[in-house]
Formats: sequence, structure tokens, C-alpha cells
Amino acid sequence: MAKGSSFKTVGILGLGHVGLPTAVGFAELGWQVIGTDSDSAKVSLIAVGRCPFYEPDLEPLLRKNLAEGSLEVTADVGEAVRKSDILFVCVGTPQKPDGSPDLSQVESVIRTIAENLNGYKLIVEKSTVPVQTAQWIKRTILRYAGNDAKFDVASNPEFLREGTAVHDFFHPDRIVIGVESERAKKWLLELYKPLNAPIVVTDVNTSELIKHAANSFLALKISFINMISDLCEAVGADVTEVAKGIGLDPRIGPQFLQAGIGYGGYCLPKDLRAFIHIAEEHRVDFSLLKEVERINDARIDKFVRKVKQALWVLKDKTLAIWGLSFKPNTDDIREAPSLKVISRLLEEGTNLRLYDPAAMENVKQIFPEKPPKLLYCKSALEAAKNAHAILIVTDWEEFKNLDWNKVKEVIALPIIVDGRNCLDPKTVREAGFEYYGIGRV
Repeated sequence: MAKGSSFKTVGILGLGHVGLPTAVGFAELGWQVIGTDSDSAKVSLIAVGRCPFYEPDLEPLLRKNLAEGSLEVTADVGEAVRKSDILFVCVGTPQKPDGSPDLSQVESVIRTIAENLNGYKLIVEKSTVPVQTAQWIKRTILRYAGNDAKFDVASNPEFLREGTAVHDFFHPDRIVIGVESERAKKWLLELYKPLNAPIVVTDVNTSELIKHAANSFLALKISFINMISDLCEAVGADVTEVAKGIGLDPRIGPQFLQAGIGYGGYCLPKDLRAFIHIAEEHRVDFSLLKEVERINDARIDKFVRKVKQALWVLKDKTLAIWGLSFKPNTDDIREAPSLKVISRLLEEGTNLRLYDPAAMENVKQIFPEKPPKLLYCKSALEAAKNAHAILIVTDWEEFKNLDWNKVKEVIALPIIVDGRNCLDPKTVREAGFEYYGIGRV
């Protein structure tokens, strides 16, 4: 607890990709933190200083703060509620078949809060939830705890990127808080003060909208540049130069203008569909975002066609797939483009040699190893052995720094299909490779 603070303990309810970095981050800032999760196996792992997923720089900070006593974890959610003054709800909101978010985990943890209220609590939505969820949270608390319950509900959307979550926590470009009382505002401003970051204070409904709007706009930028890449291929232009030319405009910026095989992961696809669903419920035309999703869905087909253009017949060809996670520096494969690429190529009758620095064990749960049809390799070089082409699906940094002469020595045909435009075409072509990028000459 910081000296002279208005509250004593911060509770983090849910210790996944959002909750665990948040818990460790607040503890590192000097707050007393208790984290909890309904998954007791996960809690047991965290309690001994082991991170249940791959996230750079997180595990050393976890161990440090556990050892110092600023962070404790428990599988008893009720205990965490009772011990805490501020409660961050960081549980999952997975997608339902109609695109709407499944809020059952949110409802469950709110009921647990209501059943364990022992004084005023500030309940903070950290999970990405639809606008007006706070109103349901308040109604649920009152139903299960009674009208005398003392609490506030606030919104504080997360902007942590997998692979850079620790950096993002300590160096946020903005912090958004939606509040309905001066007390809630004061506590959250006090909590985040050590970060010295820009803070946007707004009402709860507006705050809830900001996260969905932000992720949908990022998805729009990705689909926009992918659309432009198709035109570049048709007319013989270079999409990387187009992106550079427009990205230098400060009104546009260079971020998320990297053409490739499309976005994936847990957040962008789910949040885009949820935002579309929200708009439909309120009879607002979001056809623009439906087109964003259509363009992204088509990227896998375009990538497989590009592989066919490079190799002609795919049946019985051996292909090395470099990169399985949905982005670098994570082992997360939720909605990863690699999964669709693997499925499509297996349907074509290819033999696949897969490599990823972090995500192979997760992919094995979906695609078990079946030699010689499907092999997992210990390195990018091993995956390239006797392959007829290398397909780059995730732009891990190590792929950019390989000795291409060594790669050429082991590969059957020196062909690269770069689904992320992460390589320098001149460099690999000078090494004797045929290079096929996305929207590049």
C-alpha cells in the first residue's frame, strides 16, 4: 500500500493474459495486490512463480513481487473479494456463435462479489464488455447483496498487447477510466498516478465503447492495407512503399499498415464481431466493419493461391511453415491464421514441417504430429530441410536474421512465400531464393 493512499488492497479477478500482467504491474508500482482465478491449477502454477502462458519479461516480475509479498494469489475468489478495496474484473468474454460476447464469466464473478461484500468496493470492468454492461453489474449486485450494498462500478478498458504486455502496462499511451462518482474517480487516478500517463476520464458507457472502437479501427487499418496490397499486385506496385508514403502522414500513422495474411488473435476478431452485434442490436449501420471482416477472412484463400502460383501443384509437396502464434512474442494461437493455413494445405495433400519458438505445444493440441504428413521441428532450419518452399506465417524476429546460405543448403527448392512481408526481398533473392511477398514487386 502506498503511503497515505485512500485504499489498501487491489484485487484482480481473473489471471489470464490481461489479469496477470495487471496484477504484477500494480504490485511492482507499490500497491498491495491479491490475484485470484477460478482455475486452481493456474493459481497453483502462479503461486510458485511460473507463468501459465508465454509473455516476455512477465515471469521475473511475478517471482520478484511474490517474494517481496506485494502480490499474493489465491484460488478462493471470495477471499480475494473480502480482502480488497478495488476489484478489477479480468475474466474472459469469449464469442458466441452470433458474434455477441458470452458474459457468463462476468456474471458469475459479479455474483461472487455480491455474496462477499464486507464494505464499500470499487468494481472495475477490465474485461472487454459491451456498452451498458455496467448497468447490469449494478443490477446484479443489488439483486444478490441487497439495496444497502455500498459499491461503485467503473470502466477501465485494457490496452495490453500480447507479447508486449509488461511494457504496455508501464508505458501506456493513455489510460481510460469511466466513472459515476467522485470517489471512484479519485481512487483510480490515485492508483494510476505512478505511471504519469495521459488519463481520459469519461462516463462509463463512453469508456465501454472506447475499447471496441479502438480495436475495430485497428482491424479496419489492417484490412485497408491488405485491400491496397491486392491492387499493388494487380498493377505492379509495392504495398510497403505505399504504406510508408501514407503512414508518414501524421493523420494516418504507420502502425497497423503492414500487409499480410490478416489479423488474428483473441481480441481483434472477437471485438470486431461484438461491436457489429452491438450496432445491430441498436439498429445502427455497421456495414463498413462487416466489409473489414470479409476482407480479412479472404486473406487465407489469397495466401494459399499465392503458394499455388509459386509451386503449381501442391499435392505431395513438402512445405515448411515458420510461425504458428497469431503474432510474435506470444504462444497464443486463438484465431491464429496459421491454423487455417495448416487446414487448407493438408486438404491440398501437402506434407508440413512446422516451427514456432513458443506456440508448437498449443498447436499440437489441435494438429497432433503425424509423420511424415505433419512434423514439428526444433528450429527454422530443421523445418526447411527438404522442403519445396518456406511459408512465413508469423513474423518472429529470428526469421529476419537467419543465414540464408545455410537455409539454401538444406532446402529442396529455394522458394519463400512471405505472408508477413518481414524479409528483405533483395537479400533473399541475392542468396538465390525465389521470393513471393504480399503486394510486393
